[in-house]
Amino acid sequence: MEQFLLGYADLDIWLQTSIALALLAAVALAVNFLLKRVFLRTAAPYLDTRSTTADKAAAWLATVIPLLIISRGIELVPHLLPEVLTVTSNLAQALIIVSLAMAINWGLNYANELYARRPEARNRPLKGYIQVLKIIIFCGAAILMIAVLIEQSPLLLLSGLGAMAAVFLLVFKDTILSLVASVQLTSNDMLRVGDWIEMPSMGADGDVIDIALHTIKVQNFDKTITTIPTHSLISDAFRNWRGMSESGGRRVKRSLTLDQNSVRFLSDDEVTSMKRFRLLDDYIARKQEEIAAWNAHELSSDYDKINARRITNIGTLRAYIIAYLKNHSRIASENFTLLVRQLPLSAQGIPLEIYCFTRTVDWGEYEAIQADIFDHMLAILPEFGLRIFQEPSGLDVAELGQPKSKHPSA
Repeated sequence: MEQFLLGYADLDIWLQTSIALALLAAVALAVNFLLKRVFLRTAAPYLDTRSTTADKAAAWLATVIPLLIISRGIELVPHLLPEVLTVTSNLAQALIIVSLAMAINWGLNYANELYARRPEARNRPLKGYIQVLKIIIFCGAAILMIAVLIEQSPLLLLSGLGAMAAVFLLVFKDTILSLVASVQLTSNDMLRVGDWIEMPSMGADGDVIDIALHTIKVQNFDKTITTIPTHSLISDAFRNWRGMSESGGRRVKRSLTLDQNSVRFLSDDEVTSMKRFRLLDDYIARKQEEIAAWNAHELSSDYDKINARRITNIGTLRAYIIAYLKNHSRIASENFTLLVRQLPLSAQGIPLEIYCFTRTVDWGEYEAIQADIFDHMLAILPEFGLRIFQEPSGLDVAELGQPKSKHPSA
């Protein structure tokens, strides 16, 4: 009978503990349900409907209250072993720290989204700084969690970090370098989302689509994605085409390589024939007047023609190209450099470089304008008695070995 009574008493203790634990769990679950399924859903229309990060931050914050109920309510459960009570309470407090850290994390994400909607966010993104704050928050949360679980002061753990400073510097070397690089990139306005950058050392040639603490994502023109370490943009050279995009004009810099054997003086009849070109009216009139005045002043009446100044076909071509570009509707000549110049002679001929800017920065339109200009120049060259230099090809060699026909019609 005595043993039966002792067994009944033990059963009564376990029953009380089980009922108390069930009630505590029910209260925590009920509060969690009310906060997340009722309160937050009721408040959802008043929150930012364009983002889900605010909802996630509020949900993690709401998780703290059920965990607080468990942390405090576990002490009211009767007949629990002290070890179970301590472990449960410490674990609940550690989860509270995790919930708060996650709530802050999503809150920072929401703050970044709000800032990204502002016009200046394109030029000065905050994503890198927010990632640094997240690292600090999660590191602090980890220290507090360990301190709660081992029931020691966080200061005791922090004092031990001094000896691990070298290890942390080694582990977070890239993070520190990237942080410094992000500050420099942002403060000096060196890079923005949407910029076209070219970095051959990293195989990047395209638009910046994301700027983060550790990496910069570039979508190349073949639609591949190149990921560049942030600190590489400070240590290595890269080209940013933003200035070209903002200027509204894109540079044309290409040469026509002329055959040196085709360069000569123009005869009087040829100069008269050049007046057919409307674009050369002013140039020929001015040049003839200038040359006539020079010859009359510098030469005697019985001078040899070889000593006189004369108009050349290559000089006339340069004047024609300049006039053609100035009258081209798609070439910007007001606030941009426009010139046609001779480059140093080489074994391949005389490079005549066209240097100007289009009125558009669109790649397709730019290439079409550039092609139209050089199509015209290549076709007009024979009118000036000039030829393009071209190295002999297999077809040229084959034609040299064939006898010439005596009949033009053959």
